[in-house]
Amino acid sequence: MKNEYYALGLMSGTSLDGLDMALCNFVKTDRWNYKVIAAATVEYPDNLRKRLGKSIELSAYEFVCLDVDLGKFIAEQVNAFLETQNIKPDFIASHGHTTFHQPQTGLTSQIGSGATIAAHTGITTVCDFRTTDVALGGQGAPLVPVGDELLFERYDACLNLGGISNVSFREHGRRVAFDISPCNMALNYLANQINLHYDKDGENARKGNIDANLLNELNNIDFYKKTGAKSLGKEWFDTVFQPCMDISESSVYDKLRTVVEHISMQLNKALNGKNIETILVTGGGARNVFLIERFNAAAKRKIIIPDSQTIDFKEAIIFAFLGVLRMRGEINCLRAVTGAKIDNCGGCIYSGK
Repeated sequence: MKNEYYALGLMSGTSLDGLDMALCNFVKTDRWNYKVIAAATVEYPDNLRKRLGKSIELSAYEFVCLDVDLGKFIAEQVNAFLETQNIKPDFIASHGHTTFHQPQTGLTSQIGSGATIAAHTGITTVCDFRTTDVALGGQGAPLVPVGDELLFERYDACLNLGGISNVSFREHGRRVAFDISPCNMALNYLANQINLHYDKDGENARKGNIDANLLNELNNIDFYKKTGAKSLGKEWFDTVFQPCMDISESSVYDKLRTVVEHISMQLNKALNGKNIETILVTGGGARNVFLIERFNAAAKRKIIIPDSQTIDFKEAIIFAFLGVLRMRGEINCLRAVTGAKIDNCGGCIYSGK
């Protein structure tokens, strides 16, 4: 079994920012080491973004068409990206775009057809990383903790502020992780109402005032009472979190301010009492200056905001690494994180040859 791989990791997050691509080199010596050779983000065309945003409302036929169309779009972007590189990856590892995620019913779906990607790029493609874990009774999420454990172990905790916030850290000698709250998914939803794709640096949230009633309602959502392995999806956001914001008669600025406060409170609630001093913060929320200020105001920890490449592409890097583990037939999903019956090795492989 070889100990060096070139892998292209692909990530599409719930905040619909676009497709992240990270071409990486992984080498195993006494530990795994990685190097990012090149990385890029491609925004979704408006029509595709709208279809993805409404994906759970589509008919079965429209849904499978979107699966293939997204696969074609991904393949086109991969081919264009790789034309600028001198290295052809051993394989592509694609997270896909999460649509339905209901682990309690044994259901999770990430679209962006891996077969289509492999066929249109000629490169073996690993995809569908979550379904095996869900079939084993797990949450199928979060998956990045394996990468946190093997690539970013020097930090006490790794906090991702993406569409959904999640954290992983070691506790009692094992890696634990869970989703914490909505993050950019909620903030971008509100920013869209004032004709912005996102609230840059949290500038508009900073202008607002806290709506105490809305804050209390959000903090009392049942999800926050759960302990152990737990995950969030867009359906939950659409049916539970978003209606709370919509019902409020506060201004968009006050809602933004309130949701920032809610997120920071939930982050601190999740981390308080843990033996955590250094936190690596990545994802788009790491750039939200106001959110980071509010998060750090309640409990002074050493918050580490890494270089731009790591902020933006850490998840794509880790999915490339999960692909390495899948190709080697090694564990890439931890039961201590997801609550599954056993540690497992997830991912479907489509040959590009």
